[in-house]
Amino acid sequence: MSTYVVLIRLTDQGIRNVKETTKRAERFQEMAEKSGVKVREILWTMGRYDLVLVIDALNDETMSRLALGLGMLGNAKTETLKAFSAQEMDQIIMGLP
Repeated sequence: MSTYVVLIRLTDQGIRNVKETTKRAERFQEMAEKSGVKVREILWTMGRYDLVLVIDALNDETMSRLALGLGMLGNAKTETLKAFSAQEMDQIIMGLP
């Protein structure tokens, strides 16, 4: 499994329907589970982004499919970051000259 951090900005539609945001988050978690994706955390934030998600997915393709599916609903625009643990980073830097 790979870990991803997803930064979300609500669209105009998402803001108009902000009172439904926690219910939409529950539906998103259900959608993710059906895709074999684990949503570790959903955080509502202040500042440049409205939400931050921490997600474990099998691979980049699975994560991309989930992010595209979320975007198709029209309430959010996403930016997805692939994240690495310290152990994974150690493996990456071992190959450096």
